Amino acid sequence: MPSNILIKCGKELLDNNLTVVFAESVTAGRLCAEFSLLENAGKFLKGSLVTYDAGLKQDNLNVKRSMIDDFSPESAEVTEAMTLGLMNLVPADIYLSITGLNSEGGSESEVKPVGTIFIHGLYGDIEIKDRVVFEGPPTNIVMQAVDHVAFLIHETILSTKQ
Repeated sequence: MPSNILIKCGKELLDNNLTVVFAESVTAGRLCAEFSLLENAGKFLKGSLVTYDAGLKQDNLNVKRSMIDDFSPESAEVTEAMTLGLMNLVPADIYLSITGLNSEGGSESEVKPVGTIFIHGLYGDIEIKDRVVFEGPPTNIVMQAVDHVAFLIHETILSTKQ
């Protein structure tokens, strides 16, 4: 069952006739899957491009290899580049990309521990951007990230009404 924040986000998307599309790495499709469970999801959810592998980020979202090498596949810079690449593929109102580390074996470090999530999105000229660190096993990290994305989208839509 979708979380309360997912339900609120879906309602805001519907009430404002907005569409959303995702480029996912760390969530590996779970973000889109959770949004697809919302009532009337077909009216606002365009879909998702899952680019778990760095090569797919390059090939499908035109993220430069030098950027991946310089910053790592799990970085704010690569996440922003993913959003820009996504904009060239799918027409939508909201573009959102997510990368991060839900387990060991990536680019984790003291300053970027497992649980670090990078989010970047665009809603018109409004930038959605965050770096958060969640704790727990991979499933919990991913689900916290999904809810956080829903929260960010929801709050961004609300902020445009004021």
